[in-house]
Amino acid sequence: MRREGEMFDQLRQIMATKFQLDLAEITPESTLKDLELDSLDIVELGLVMNKELGVSLSDDELLEAQSLNAIVELAQARSARV
Repeated sequence: MRREGEMFDQLRQIMATKFQLDLAEITPESTLKDLELDSLDIVELGLVMNKELGVSLSDDELLEAQSLNAIVELAQARSARV
C-alpha cells in the first residue's frame, strides 16, 4: 500500500501533467474548483487515477471530496480494500 504522501505526490504530478497546472498551485488543501477543473476534467481525472494509481473513484466521489487531501484519503481507503 502506498503512503499518503507518496500518493499525493503521484496525484500532484498527474494533475500538473494532464491539466497543465503549476505544481506550486497543487496543495493538499486545493479543491478541484480552486484548480478550475470542469466536469470533463473530473471524468478524465477519475480515469487517469484508475489507470495510473489503480484506484477507481467515481466522478461523484471526486466532486464530493472537499480537497485533494480528501481525494487521497479516499483513494488510500479504496486501495487498502483491494
